[in-house]
Amino acid sequence: MSTSPPAPPPPLFRQRNFSALWWGQLISLLGERLTYLALVGLLSAHTAHFRDLSKSSILLTTLGNVMGLPVLLFSPFTGAWVDRQNLKRVVVVSDLLRAMLALAIPVLYLSTRHTLPVFVVVFVLFTCNVFFLPAKSALTPEIVPASQLLAANAWLSGAGIAATAVGMLGGGWVIDHWGWTTALYFNTVTYLVSVVALLLIRYTPRVRDVRVATTLRSYLAQVFEGWRVVRTNATVGLALTALAAVWVGGGFLNVAGNLHIQRAASAPGMERLAVLVSVLALGSGVSTWWLNTAGKRMPRPWLLGGGLLIAGVGVFAFAVSTRFAVFTGAAFLIGLAAAPAFMLTEMLLQVGTDAGHRGRVFSARDFLMRLVFVVGGSVAGAVTQLFGVQPALLICAAVVAGTGLLAIAWGRRVPALMRPAIADEP
Repeated sequence: MSTSPPAPPPPLFRQRNFSALWWGQLISLLGERLTYLALVGLLSAHTAHFRDLSKSSILLTTLGNVMGLPVLLFSPFTGAWVDRQNLKRVVVVSDLLRAMLALAIPVLYLSTRHTLPVFVVVFVLFTCNVFFLPAKSALTPEIVPASQLLAANAWLSGAGIAATAVGMLGGGWVIDHWGWTTALYFNTVTYLVSVVALLLIRYTPRVRDVRVATTLRSYLAQVFEGWRVVRTNATVGLALTALAAVWVGGGFLNVAGNLHIQRAASAPGMERLAVLVSVLALGSGVSTWWLNTAGKRMPRPWLLGGGLLIAGVGVFAFAVSTRFAVFTGAAFLIGLAAAPAFMLTEMLLQVGTDAGHRGRVFSARDFLMRLVFVVGGSVAGAVTQLFGVQPALLICAAVVAGTGLLAIAWGRRVPALMRPAIADEP
């Protein structure tokens, strides 16, 4: 007696869980993109539009470091805790706290006119991210069928791209015309909308690790289990190496890139930065679509390494010019080339790690990426003060392109990694 094959799962957006996650992320990320512009706008207003290069580079470096420090301090240890929790509850509580903290930033700055309270709140805000981000990444493969995981990550990546394009393009105008405080008030609302969307997810937690860490030693043993996966798993190693290059580049561009854009502008403001980030998002959107169609048949190291090589070329073009048209073309090229380092590495970490270790692996990812972001921003700040903006950007281009070559060589040494990007096996 023959049995009929199981019915395929419904399209992702007909699945309540994925739809709730996607819409919540889209709206929340829209507010987050405004927040970054708002913080840069706050620092711009505080320094009279970055007229003092030394003070401006210090404040921008400090902002990048404060955003990254919570991950460096806490994420190596929080993953083991996340792996034992109800993931839905973790993301809901994290977003509630982030809403309150986003509201606190303008209140504190306007009452003190000092950046120190702002940096303290930003620190706490990004501490919430330490719990939210690994929990969200670990939750996705538990609510999405395995056969649809690549498409789900593509759509979630697309939500980030759309939020970046709309948030940055509109956010630059909002901040220049209505002020940076308006953007932060809007972000508070978007976090609350995300909470409502996340509450709509129907989620039954899987059976978590029954071992309870009753002592510091037993808890650390669980922490080290996650780091052992990071150290020994070739798929995880390739994903993290490629992603690290993008975060190093982000650290450099946060300092030297912002200064390069503002100093090349005829009039200071956030609109030019917003346009460039939106164009970068457009390039990422094109690349994400291609990765989920023809690109999924290509070997993963070639996608990751080749993309980083092209991104390095884009940073080089940005560094050697002061023309906005060149900036725009470079931004599109960088977005086009860097997209695999986000969408593809997310999937590689999900399918290359068993469910019981995902929280720890994603926490390790967050720790390592913030570490290289802080290092990149700190080096960029030092090089900018000593030699100027252009040398810092040229160093950035060399690091990104060099890591691309390393990713390709890594794949050639490990034949198992040369499978097409669509492959679900670790």
